[in-house]
Amino acid sequence: MAELPFLLFDADNHYYEAEDAFIRHIDPKMKRRCMAWAELNGRKELLVAGKVNRFIPNPTFDPVARPGCLDDYYNGKNPEGHGIRQAFGELVPIDPVYRDRDLRLEKMTEQKIEKAIYFPTLGVGMEEALKDDTEAVHAAFEAFNRWLLEDWGFSYQERIFAAPYISIMDRERGIKELLWALEHDARFIVMRPSFVYNKGGSRSPADPYYDPFWQIVNDSGVTVVYHGGDSGYGHYM
Repeated sequence: MAELPFLLFDADNHYYEAEDAFIRHIDPKMKRRCMAWAELNGRKELLVAGKVNRFIPNPTFDPVARPGCLDDYYNGKNPEGHGIRQAFGELVPIDPVYRDRDLRLEKMTEQKIEKAIYFPTLGVGMEEALKDDTEAVHAAFEAFNRWLLEDWGFSYQERIFAAPYISIMDRERGIKELLWALEHDARFIVMRPSFVYNKGGSRSPADPYYDPFWQIVNDSGVTVVYHGGDSGYGHYM
């Protein structure tokens, strides 16, 4: 591989969530309506709103796919016509670097990555999983963001920029969470590329109703990133 004459800014890096990412800081009154773990048929399963969630086949991330396992798949080198799940190949035990920010900084230095934005892996599928319970959506992600701040930081050593996840299903709670994130030096926030569920239907995130939220975003200069996950459109396809 050629040596680059500059360091990289990685605009789409990921961590694998700790098993208590949605649980460590959850309001005890909301636990049953949000996330929990259960042992079912000898396998550890993630329950979301009391139902087994399959957004990530193994949300413990142990074992997990090898880094780079999809290179051939995305480069069209797939003569057997394997689906993406087959393309992941043999799973391996989780590497601590996927969950430890200081180990990740060492790896970034080794890879000549100067700075990186970090996004959820499991988290980008959870708003849809809780869409029928607005209060649970906000409770879950408020807990998640506090875990994220604790384990990764929003601007750790000016190199790791972990983006808190903001929902505006409840506009006022979304504004409150945005302000909290800004107070804790968030440089980026992540949202899902989708309509916004609310009572009686849905709205575009560009609806004037959300202007107070976007005004704060604009005035603060924080960067909003829309990241793929479960956007909800699958129900209509």
